[in-house]
Amino acid sequence: MKPKILIIDDDTSLRRVLEYNLQEAGYQVSAAASGEEGLRQFNEDTPALVITDMKMPGMDGMQVLQAIKERSPETLVIIITAFGTVDIAVEAMKAGAYDYITKPFNRDELRLTVAKALQFSGLTDENKRLKCALSDRSDFRSMVGSSTAMEKVFQVVAKVADTEASVLITGESGTGKELVARSIHNQSARKDAPFVAINCAAIPRDLLESELFGHVKGAFTGAAKDKTGKFLLAEGGTLFLDEVAELPLELQPKLLRALQERVVEPVGGTKEQKLDVRIVAATNLDIDKAIADGVFREDLYYRLSVIPIHLPPLRQRPDDIPLLLRHFCIKHKADAVTFDKQSLAILTSYVWPGNVRELENLVERLLIMRNGNIITSDDLPDKIRNGGAVQGSASGPGGIINLPNEGYSLEQLEREVVMQALERNQWNQTAAARFLRIPRHTLIYRMEKYEIVAPEK
Repeated sequence: MKPKILIIDDDTSLRRVLEYNLQEAGYQVSAAASGEEGLRQFNEDTPALVITDMKMPGMDGMQVLQAIKERSPETLVIIITAFGTVDIAVEAMKAGAYDYITKPFNRDELRLTVAKALQFSGLTDENKRLKCALSDRSDFRSMVGSSTAMEKVFQVVAKVADTEASVLITGESGTGKELVARSIHNQSARKDAPFVAINCAAIPRDLLESELFGHVKGAFTGAAKDKTGKFLLAEGGTLFLDEVAELPLELQPKLLRALQERVVEPVGGTKEQKLDVRIVAATNLDIDKAIADGVFREDLYYRLSVIPIHLPPLRQRPDDIPLLLRHFCIKHKADAVTFDKQSLAILTSYVWPGNVRELENLVERLLIMRNGNIITSDDLPDKIRNGGAVQGSASGPGGIINLPNEGYSLEQLEREVVMQALERNQWNQTAAARFLRIPRHTLIYRMEKYEIVAPEK
């Protein structure tokens, strides 16, 4: 249904022309011959837009504008003024008018001005709706979403946050697993104690044991003093074990003992230390496959996943994208920025292989490069406008890579990606890591894991 427009003008012929042109454009139009009559109609049936002449006997256009803004600040008002009195129109803009048109004007100018005003009104209403939705999620900090899938996540988080149960969060990279872990911590009785995170895939395996459990002076070459591990740093709080499925097999029994017995023993030490720590873990790997392949202990899995939480990829919850866009605009202090309908349609249909992390990176880039406060489809990168298919990729419908129907090894796929990134960047590890959007030490770990060695020059 088209929006309602109220026309207020004492000139009968002009009022009829305005009414006819806007009705012909499909709008619902009502008209009043004076400011007083116009305000009575406005109070009875608040329209989305008011068009009022400036010069009228009795209540003039400025008084109408002021009265409307007092009653309904969000209602848009367009002022009609005579040629040569633009200074009066500018004063009206300062008083809250959305725009003005000068007489004489043609039909196209009128319709364009009205269309822009109503588009702005629609974006403003959407802005308010999204802000309300965001405020409803204040207890979940940076977790954003109103889809059915995310509602289930919120419900589980709310139920388990104030318990001591271990939680295992699964989902693709970039879906916000650490945000869920922090939300659990922030809603628990441990919220005033430390939240300590460690990425089990980002630390070389010969250092990971020391990072987790600490070490005593002289435990190994280079151990010049005692070191407190992450478990003890998180005392009284929450320890977040990210990418836990990539924990080396030889360290898994020690982690299992720490979870079962609530004690840790530093590397090189002989004395156990008691723990008061809640464990939240996460992985983006298929942990059932890791167990079947013998690279992850089943008993450790059951100890970690007392409460399992799965985060859906962004492509499975496109209804959350407008809410996320608003959230990131606010986060990056660009509250006035909105996205037009076409750009929203493109962004909600894109598959987002990098999930929420990719979306935030895009928003930050758009905010830096924007020319105004409305993001249009022309502002979007070619990759997004084309649905993610880029020259030289193995793109297919529904994703970036065409996988064979019979299946494919995730490890082999990851090895091929690392190899291609290194070859494309002439085996420069820093450049390859930047290309893959991972830290350099993570790339080195993957090279060691898959026994990838640079060719001899």
